[in-house]
Amino acid sequence: MPAATADLCDQFGAEVQVAEPLFEDWGGSVAFAGPIETVRVFEDNALVREALEAPGQGRVLVVDGGGSRRSALAGGNLAELAHRNGWAGIIVNGCIRDAEEIRTVPVGVKALGAIPRKSAKAGAGERSVPVMFAGVTFRPGCYVYADRDGIVVAERELHPR
Repeated sequence: MPAATADLCDQFGAEVQVAEPLFEDWGGSVAFAGPIETVRVFEDNALVREALEAPGQGRVLVVDGGGSRRSALAGGNLAELAHRNGWAGIIVNGCIRDAEEIRTVPVGVKALGAIPRKSAKAGAGERSVPVMFAGVTFRPGCYVYADRDGIVVAERELHPR
């Protein structure tokens, strides 16, 4: 079980960034943490799939979808893929779909909301770049911690007492 975000804020306050409370929990795991990997896309999830096809090694995929609520950037199949490939979680600055299916997959998923419309599959976007949303900068290789209280980002892995 990852360290509680509230405890991390109490102990490492000056070292952490705290995301604005915009996200809902969708995955079967509510608390998750790991090194950050990123994609920046807009209404196109081909790079999300490409990232999740790689071994996750306990990482968290942070998807900056520009906050669009017009199509889903992850669904049940991608949540299953993330779980099979060892990803700890997915944070989506956008929407997911297949909400009931995602709830059964033991992977963390946070997103702005759910919508049934699928996204484009053209492959537009960027991977492994810093992304900014919810008042936080998510950099590949930094660490993210998430639970029901929210999302905390740190430059290094934190070991609370």
